[in-house]
Amino acid sequence: MSCVAFNYYAKAQSTFKPPLIANENAYLGDVYSSDKNDPDKPITAGFFRLEKGTPLVYEYTYHEMKIILEGEFEISDETGQTVRAGPGDVFYFPKGSKITFSTPSVGLAFYTGQRKEGGA
Repeated sequence: MSCVAFNYYAKAQSTFKPPLIANENAYLGDVYSSDKNDPDKPITAGFFRLEKGTPLVYEYTYHEMKIILEGEFEISDETGQTVRAGPGDVFYFPKGSKITFSTPSVGLAFYTGQRKEGGA
């Protein structure tokens, strides 16, 4: 049996800076992905940061779970469901859902999605 090492990113919540991905205020960056080790069922994790400004509308092409770490978000879907979310709140966004994210100031979330690295 061969040994496999784990990956570690110290203080990622405070030191990892996700790149701008949309509008003037939406940042997202993958920290780790299993796609090189398990290309058929990859899991990718990283951080999503949204600043006050243009709401981000995103249609999921994969399943994702998100936990709010800092600040607050207003999260809504096409069914009319709306939640004001804060630290500790956990969300599951099924493949095919169309979600609108906004914030009155700034919010930071950690996500893990069933997709390849860079596939958001």
